[in-house]
Amino acid sequence: MIRISMDLELKDVPGQLVSVLRPISEKGGNIVSVVHHRDKKTPTGAIPVQITFEIEEKKVKEVLKELEAHGIRIVRAGEDRLRETTSVILVGHVVHTDIRDTIDAIDKTGFAEVIDLSLKMPGVEKPSAAFMTISATSEEGLRKALQILREISERKNLLLIEPVRWL
Repeated sequence: MIRISMDLELKDVPGQLVSVLRPISEKGGNIVSVVHHRDKKTPTGAIPVQITFEIEEKKVKEVLKELEAHGIRIVRAGEDRLRETTSVILVGHVVHTDIRDTIDAIDKTGFAEVIDLSLKMPGVEKPSAAFMTISATSEEGLRKALQILREISERKNLLLIEPVRWL
């Protein structure tokens, strides 16, 4: 099995995301992450989508052919480009300070993405917590993404708990 990462452009009509996921599933692929930027459009009016999945190497061409047959524009496809990963915890009013804005700040860098997010919200007025996993193209990219997250956390008055590294 290999991990494939793709950037796609979908028409802004119902069912387009399903038309991407179905061929991957039918060929035995396992979806790792989907980042669907519904509120952002390309200059052609398409919806940008990033998808990562694991699949047998011999089936990759079949999936690509199937996607193209459904009119899906493949901007980039290749082995997973995100090689460095870390997880952090955010504590405070994570949701009320716009978690989407925080995720977008990382995702729009081009070198890092939030690939997983778990939220705990004990009550409307109580602080929430988020466990966030970030992947980047390089160790330097990961450092830059963490710096962006530090600045956002400070601005939004969130506690950022970073992973402890042994020297």
